[in-house]
Amino acid sequence: MKLLLIEDDPSMQAALQRALSRRGMEVQGCTDGKLALEQWLASTPDVVVLDLTLPGLDGLQVLEQARRRGLATPVLILTARGTVGDRIMGLNTGADDYLPKPFDLDELEARLRALSRRRPSAGAETDTSTTPQWVGGLRYEKDSGAIYHRDQVLELTPRELALLQALIAKPGHAVSKERLFELVFPGEADVQYEAVEVVVYRLRKKLAHTGVSLMTLRGLGYLLKVDA
Repeated sequence: MKLLLIEDDPSMQAALQRALSRRGMEVQGCTDGKLALEQWLASTPDVVVLDLTLPGLDGLQVLEQARRRGLATPVLILTARGTVGDRIMGLNTGADDYLPKPFDLDELEARLRALSRRRPSAGAETDTSTTPQWVGGLRYEKDSGAIYHRDQVLELTPRELALLQALIAKPGHAVSKERLFELVFPGEADVQYEAVEVVVYRLRKKLAHTGVSLMTLRGLGYLLKVDA
């Protein structure tokens, strides 16, 4: 696993680099928010570990700019700012997981390996056909896992993409929250079912001008509907 560690505390960064390297990870460090995006683009990591309190740019600003530029790398926020409000803000900005300090190293490793398995094509219903799937103006290319609108790739986080792939594979049919949870948060028993609603909220905003709506069917789940 190739890991980018964005952490401004030198002792914390050095300790994590040593510990995670011993566990078979290739760790690159960055201590400055302004340089983080450049290093992110240059290193193409499998997972990014992001502290929130950084010099230059705050961690949330780094994350927001990364998502705006189409960087869909899974991100784990690792910070002492562990209030519920900070956690929700981080998830809404585009983070995929959140671990407050202090933390257990075994738990950090497990979360990082879970995120590394969540590649952009992960989470979709299995389908060996290479024929594109259409819902309104959305086109799902199953071979690459990408979803397009008007020939432009939708800029989605890995969790948003996994959820949309699951829905677009079942056009006109509701997919239960439980099933979406299994696809979007595989093997993450400590995450609550309500976390699906955060991903749905973010995805719904990104679909606002595509002609396709993400609908909630009470008691049934979610489905995609082509706008009239």
